[in-house]
Amino acid sequence: MKPLTILILGGTGFVGSRLVPRLHADGHCITILSRNRERHRDLGVLPRVRIENADVHDRAVLARWLRGTDAAINLVGILNERGNDGGGFQQVHVTLTEGLLEACRTAGVRRLLQMSALRAGEGDSHYLRTRGEAERRVRESAIDATIFRPSVIFGPGDGLFFRFVDLLRLTPALPLARPQARLTPVYIGDVAEAFARALADRATIGRTYELFGPRSLSLIELVRWTARLAGRRRWIVPLPDALGRWQARLGEWLPGKPISRDNFRTLLLDSAGSVDGLAALGIRAMPMEAVMPGLLGGTSRRA
Repeated sequence: MKPLTILILGGTGFVGSRLVPRLHADGHCITILSRNRERHRDLGVLPRVRIENADVHDRAVLARWLRGTDAAINLVGILNERGNDGGGFQQVHVTLTEGLLEACRTAGVRRLLQMSALRAGEGDSHYLRTRGEAERRVRESAIDATIFRPSVIFGPGDGLFFRFVDLLRLTPALPLARPQARLTPVYIGDVAEAFARALADRATIGRTYELFGPRSLSLIELVRWTARLAGRRRWIVPLPDALGRWQARLGEWLPGKPISRDNFRTLLLDSAGSVDGLAALGIRAMPMEAVMPGLLGGTSRRA
């Protein structure tokens, strides 16, 4: 395909930091809108990438930056909010998506890649509910959109394995809410590849791709495996749901908010898909066993 001019929202985050170099390798010109470009100058060293300060919640600002571009990519998302009323999720997932769609119409941009989540629109969590609402807004628009629903994403510096490594350092025992919740972690490189291939293939327009890894495991299995890789002998204490809910309430007040009530509600649904979106895009899913031992090994011998 010919090189495109792309505007990315959320391009400095975990997924964006891998996706931007992948798109740049295809020859695309990329503009990333950020709240603080000075904190992300590393991405700006790529010759066809620029990072600009902008308020992405301002629809007029979005329309101005979208003029003359071929496609928009929305990676913006949050896992926690202040409080527990869903207002933060609504603002970031739904209202921002509505603003982006309006700005695309104003600027004449037809192509959109939208990040969502497995099980979006299901269950009682504000996170999944608002992800589902945002998907519905995209589908109801006239824009040429592709939606991605990843499971939990792993890779260097992720918020999954590396978060548990940090928690395991703090205490000899780790109480764990929703220990039997099932996950199908997907590799960050596979997610970036899925976006890149969908952008190059107009047959993906109007489709939703579930992105998940080749292995399904429970949360407690994942945490125990993480402890072994990191060389941490810890007692992982599975909590019944009644205690898990109290842990989630307490976690909202701890530094870093390791768990919240909404996280707990999200974990009531297994993060598992039904149709392999990676395979549909011709991508062979990377197993976590091929990546994480080298990242989490506590000694050179273990790594």
